[in-house]
Amino acid sequence: MPIRLSPTFYSALSEAGRPLAGMWVCSGSPLVAEICAGSGLDWVLIDAEHSPNGLESILAQLHAVSGYPVQAMVRPPVNDTVVIKQYLDLGVQNLMIPMVNSAVDAATAVAAVRYPPHGVRGVGSALARSARWNRVPDYLASASETISLTVQIESEAAASAVKEILAVDGVDGIFLGPSDLAASMGLLGQQENPLVRAVVEHCLEAAKAAGKPAGVNAFNESTARAYLDAGASFVLVGADVAVLARASEGFASTFIPVSETADRDSY
Repeated sequence: MPIRLSPTFYSALSEAGRPLAGMWVCSGSPLVAEICAGSGLDWVLIDAEHSPNGLESILAQLHAVSGYPVQAMVRPPVNDTVVIKQYLDLGVQNLMIPMVNSAVDAATAVAAVRYPPHGVRGVGSALARSARWNRVPDYLASASETISLTVQIESEAAASAVKEILAVDGVDGIFLGPSDLAASMGLLGQQENPLVRAVVEHCLEAAKAAGKPAGVNAFNESTARAYLDAGASFVLVGADVAVLARASEGFASTFIPVSETADRDSY
């Protein structure tokens, strides 16, 4: 039976006509991913760089969110051709590649998502969920149309090269990571620092000039709104694990005496 794949993240962004709001899914749990997918947010980012996710858990989460009107993007741990091939074969359509510091890094990611002669992606569609085991008509010829590629700008080097990175054919958009950017600037833990925010806004302006969408991570609502006003097309405004951590702490502060909570903090 012929199968048609879902539109990509950037197709959805274009059709929405407004910025898209999403959240991180870092727990590795398909159940939690499904809860987040049904929240009413526009997209979820399933993370494997800083989270306990492997191929099997990513596949399970793709299954879990597929029944909801939400875009799923997945971040591998590294800009590696073999890793990216495995993610694509799982059926990941929207990739966010971390630590892209140059146009060369960006071109490497583009090559990884394209079949020869335009790239180096290994051909295994008959064996893979990406083509639904050859149930997607003409998948090999049209695969690049079913994949979107976001590259992360999260260092001073990347910010300095942002125009060149944006100019790489096949880069659909960029995503700003203020935490790592701050660290690279010698401002570890200071993603709200005006110097960091200025670099983020510089990159947003560069993306606008290049005619490509740019997103940003911003858990602080006022910061997120400021970046949206500055031209961000999509944002991540929270994370499943952070929501659970803060809410559970709230229960503890409500029902547990402060002295006992302090004692437990020493463990």
